[in-house]
Amino acid sequence: MENENALLWEVTFWEFFFVTVLLAGGAAYLTGRAIARAWQPNLQLFVYIVLLAAAARFIHFALFGGTLLTLHYYVVDLIVLSAIAFLGKRITRARQMTTQYRFQYAGTGFLNWKARG
Repeated sequence: MENENALLWEVTFWEFFFVTVLLAGGAAYLTGRAIARAWQPNLQLFVYIVLLAAAARFIHFALFGGTLLTLHYYVVDLIVLSAIAFLGKRITRARQMTTQYRFQYAGTGFLNWKARG
């Protein structure tokens, strides 16, 4: 059966949503949060997400019969997981800046902060 959205997910949308967004996305968010709490650089977060995307491809392969070694779907998983991870890092960093450095920074939403003037 030909899938009309074959550019984003391999078998079904629900498989993609469950494995990539819920399972691996949750792990990516927590990884971004941990990197922010440890004040580590973005490059280290990206290396972890590269490995997590490979693990997500393996879950697609082992549980749902997807292809293991496909660059296209690996890149899709990598983009989705990177967005979630960097969002988790940014949310945590904004909270850190506005709570730990309350005297210097004020929150301007859950993603940003500004210097007190």
